Amino acid sequence: MAAIATVASAADVAPVTHEQILAALRDPINSTGNIADAVDEATGARGWMSADMKPIFDTKIVGRAATALMRPVLRNDTRKYQNHLLEILDQAEPGSVLVYVMQDGLEIAAMGNLMATTAKVRGLEGAVIDGAVRDITEIRQIGLPVWSRRVSPATSVGRMVSVDKQIPVLCGGVMVHPGDYIVADADGAVVVPQASAAQVVALLKAYADKETKMVPIIEETKSMLKALERYNRY
Repeated sequence: MAAIATVASAADVAPVTHEQILAALRDPINSTGNIADAVDEATGARGWMSADMKPIFDTKIVGRAATALMRPVLRNDTRKYQNHLLEILDQAEPGSVLVYVMQDGLEIAAMGNLMATTAKVRGLEGAVIDGAVRDITEIRQIGLPVWSRRVSPATSVGRMVSVDKQIPVLCGGVMVHPGDYIVADADGAVVVPQASAAQVVALLKAYADKETKMVPIIEETKSMLKALERYNRY
């Protein structure tokens, strides 16, 4: 069987604009499954977040990451901490995806209805939370797409404090840098590193070309193996 790689290296890939990357990642033909495959092939590392990163309603988002990190704090800690979580909510560019990480706080809500309202009116694409979300009935009504690892009524106030914003964070088992592309849908969330985005887009086109040719063979022969013998999608 032929070699797995369909695009030899990043050096072989033509430059693409930010808008072209967004368009390719939004294209319905490019599922998060195919995007995860392309990140695997382009980087040698996984891009898919933990399987418990789930949406509160079924939709697809694509945007660049704006990150913030929180950590636990003792209730008797009376020091004043800068609220990076809310700062990045106010400062992120329209179309951004908020990536909030609640360090050691998986069941603590990083977002509720007021933050979701702010994100919606500011034109943010959505949020991906390594932690919990609350007020999901209201957030569904607001229409802000949110992925989280838990749903919980527990507030972060008095339990968590901000560490920093626009820094690399480990979210759902994947390192996310500010500006990386986040793609999320009903199947889960995937991180496309900025440095590999052009190669990922090229791989997605190669996958789509192969799959388009494989479908009629499968329909005719009723066999995926016969299609793979010719086009080697995997």
